[in-house]
Amino acid sequence: MVRPVSCRFVGPVAASFGTADSNRTLFSISRDAPLEHGSVLIPGDGIGPEVTSAACRIIDAALLNSGSSINWIECHAGVTALERGHADLLPQETIDAIQKVGVALKGPCTTPIGDGFSSVNVALRKTLDLYGAVRPVRSINGVKTRYEDVDLVVIRENTEGLYAGIENEITPGVVTSLKVATEKASYRIARFAFEYARSRGRQKITVFHKANIMKMSDGLFIRCSREVHESEFPDIEYEELIIDAACMRLVQDPTRFDMLLCENLYGDVVSDLCAGFVGGLGVTPGANFGEVNAVFEAVHGSAPDIAGKGIANPLAITMSGVMMLNHISVRSGDPAVKVAADRIKVAYNAALCEGDRTGDLGGDLGTEAFADALIRRLG
Repeated sequence: MVRPVSCRFVGPVAASFGTADSNRTLFSISRDAPLEHGSVLIPGDGIGPEVTSAACRIIDAALLNSGSSINWIECHAGVTALERGHADLLPQETIDAIQKVGVALKGPCTTPIGDGFSSVNVALRKTLDLYGAVRPVRSINGVKTRYEDVDLVVIRENTEGLYAGIENEITPGVVTSLKVATEKASYRIARFAFEYARSRGRQKITVFHKANIMKMSDGLFIRCSREVHESEFPDIEYEELIIDAACMRLVQDPTRFDMLLCENLYGDVVSDLCAGFVGGLGVTPGANFGEVNAVFEAVHGSAPDIAGKGIANPLAITMSGVMMLNHISVRSGDPAVKVAADRIKVAYNAALCEGDRTGDLGGDLGTEAFADALIRRLG
């Protein structure tokens, strides 16, 4: 059930993802009573409300009769927030709600083009210090592309680089953008990536950089990554590639890569490039992790041209919801949530394999019909 922001919250949690103590159980679980986990739901703009509604329905169905459930706390961001009378694209009450429960599932948000409007996604990451973006990219049976057997993860530093947004007009017609790199953020994202690799059984991390040109900023990034590898994770294979050559190698054979570690701008570009290997942004999930909070999101756009038509593909936000359930299971120690995540993954893999797809993937199902197809396969 989706509840408005004024409804009660479950207690805040301080589990982080990808840190040394990420597997700790924060509280004991009694199966004598139902267990409710709180998650903020940000429907977003355009097709966002349609696809998030479908994803929530799938998640609720997977948890039915499990003894666990999600308390959806609806908040808003993007153009929808303005339309609902908020003064900002990212209202403070949305931030407060995420900080109370520590988890959010977010649909695509539109940022109006023009002066005075900053990206909702960038603002959310900065405000909550969601420094680690995780984008798994996996070939899916039933989604035919030029590539097969792709299975890689892009880790992106989320808070610095050119996305720091520090720009100045030096003189009329001359503008500079400042690329920010710090040891703190570089060590932090490197350690995050290596701990993710170890926890998921990944064997190799490749760092993309342009340190041959940006010797100080990208040089700092690879130095910190190299030091973390040598001092803490020598068991995981490590390499560094200049990003232009690396992109060529990616396109030639993405299966040679396991995990990619990138600074902010490179990670933004490379993660979308990798999504193209497996069918596009509509079949790739995304998550942003901080030390305390985590936001799981559809990384595709709000697609206002098809909003309200009931044809949008809810798969990406559903896959992000699976990532959210896995995170909740780890931080809470609730195995029922992990079981639900696994059931949804099996269901969408089976649906795609058996030809139940939305129009963008060559099928004829609408948003709700695709959700129904997954729910039928939950077993």
